[in-house]
Amino acid sequence: MWDKFIILYLLLATFIGQAEGVTNLPWSFAPFELGQVPQPRQSAWSQTRLDHFVLASLEDQGLTPAAPANDRVLLRRLYFNLIGLAPTPDQLRTFQREVKVDRPTAIRQVIDELLASPHYGERWARHWLDLARYTDKTASWLNSTAAAWRYRDWVGQAFNRDLPYPEFIKQQLANDLIPDNDPQDNAALGFLGLSPTYWKELQLPPEVIKTTVADEWEERVDAVGRTFLGLTLACARCHDHKFEPVSQVDYYAIAGVFASVRIADRPTINDALWLPVAKAREQVDKIEKQLVELKKDKANQTDALTEQVIQLEGRIQAIIKRTPHYHTPMVSGVKEAALYVKPADGRHGSTLDYRNDEARDLALHKRGNPNVLGETIQRQFLSAFPTKSATPRRFERGSGRLDLAEAIINEAAPLSARVMVNRIWQHHFGRGLVPTPSELGYSGEAPSHPNLINDLAARFVKHRWSIKWLHREILQSSTWQQSGHNPKAIERDPSNRYLARMDQQRLDAEAWRDAILQASGELDLRIGGAPMELAASENVRRTCYGTIHRREPNPFLRVHDFPDPTAHAPTRPTTITPLQQLFSLNSPFIRLRSNALASKLLQLPDHRTRIERTYQTLFQRSPRESELSIAAVFFSKDTENLELWAQYAQALLVGNEFQFID
Repeated sequence: MWDKFIILYLLLATFIGQAEGVTNLPWSFAPFELGQVPQPRQSAWSQTRLDHFVLASLEDQGLTPAAPANDRVLLRRLYFNLIGLAPTPDQLRTFQREVKVDRPTAIRQVIDELLASPHYGERWARHWLDLARYTDKTASWLNSTAAAWRYRDWVGQAFNRDLPYPEFIKQQLANDLIPDNDPQDNAALGFLGLSPTYWKELQLPPEVIKTTVADEWEERVDAVGRTFLGLTLACARCHDHKFEPVSQVDYYAIAGVFASVRIADRPTINDALWLPVAKAREQVDKIEKQLVELKKDKANQTDALTEQVIQLEGRIQAIIKRTPHYHTPMVSGVKEAALYVKPADGRHGSTLDYRNDEARDLALHKRGNPNVLGETIQRQFLSAFPTKSATPRRFERGSGRLDLAEAIINEAAPLSARVMVNRIWQHHFGRGLVPTPSELGYSGEAPSHPNLINDLAARFVKHRWSIKWLHREILQSSTWQQSGHNPKAIERDPSNRYLARMDQQRLDAEAWRDAILQASGELDLRIGGAPMELAASENVRRTCYGTIHRREPNPFLRVHDFPDPTAHAPTRPTTITPLQQLFSLNSPFIRLRSNALASKLLQLPDHRTRIERTYQTLFQRSPRESELSIAAVFFSKDTENLELWAQYAQALLVGNEFQFID
């Protein structure tokens, strides 16, 4: 009885404390403030401004930073972090030679070279696609002719050209609504256009279909809120958010935006050029339906029918020939259209009434039920971010997508900047300054270095929201360049909260597969284009170009912690499972790559040279004496046996040193 009383007391205390806390905005909502930079005692250690914050925190804890990482470890980190590939032995030798002359300059030059590489965009696009629920295969009932991969390539190109983050947001939410926009950037609309869609069985009554539609709106609100604002807005669908300053009214003010759009393929040319193409495609579509009907009954084909088919096919070719831009690529996107679910006319069931170029405000759904309505809510931004007039920005241009994007980067700039800074930090250190990267309010964990993330976010905005500037600021720091060896810090701070060392990080599935192909000499480095099934034995392209199935994920990706493409994924778990080990032992992919590497090694003149080349290729270092001894024993009976060399290569390709970055 007493235990139950204590539990009840704690629950009530927690609830009351949270309810009181909501009246104050979270730390992440606060306006930018470039505070005073700390002056730690060992200030000579600092290379960039962020180091002062980290070192001051370490000194407060009685800790000292680790020694700098050695040249090989540092270069491998830089390459894998920025482009997802290993450096070559020649690149390491060049780096070691330049470091002896001027270490900071040598490091800065490598960072600049890697940020200028097109492979940088490939690597960092994949991080973003985890957030965007990217898939190559959308629902079959959408009847889409668009190529989803154009969104993937657009994201990579945006990173490569260092598109300012505000533009990055605006183009993904509303490129089609931006005045004087580039229609090629309609590919960015894939963030919304590739959203998960749910089957709507229209034989069911409207009450059921309305719930399915409301679930889709909730998914869009959740993805936008967590990705750009680090807020779980969807928690306010049924009631005011229990922890964040987000009301149920706020939720429906945002949901109205997504009730005013529909998923639709979009062209990559302007409206003036597209209009005749659209008419021509409608004509061709009608003729193709006629052809299908004519060709159905093959048994009764006559010369007259055959002639009719030939004429119709000729008409199609004539229409295509006289229509410029007929083959314009289509991209996954959305268009302005308000959706209403209505009873089917005079029949049992439902109908979806899309009203093109209209917008609608949603009525509040009591307890989240779309069949029990409250007051109608004006589309507008979150009440926690008022404009100068002390009221939230109203969304009055069409659906409000462009208004929403502008509010995220203006009124909510302090929050959206902190969210992006934290995401970049997370991918460089393995964990964000806020360990919950899509929850930067009361719902998430507190920042380990609040003054640091505030300072970095303010300077990120000051430097024109440049993501490449942010990379440079982090990678040139003494904090990031530390080694992982610091016994005292490991003992006193085992979770490495205070950053007294660098944590070892495991390569994700994509980087590991790419590194294997790179080591075997088979990696195809072509940039962009249509995806290819990862299971295909001939697929030696980078893993980011493997086909992503939303409902049937590739077994290799699924086993190696790839996120679920149906949902926003701010982090990836790092697991060690028997299935991963079985893949390493039995996978045809691993065997093929091991054989390819073994064949390359056998072209070298002698056993010692082959072992040396293996270690330089895989680990960018020479083998130790103990490793040479192991190899000598393994090959004692036959140094020319391809199968033995393939087994040897496989053991190294799936070993820890190859899969982890120090």
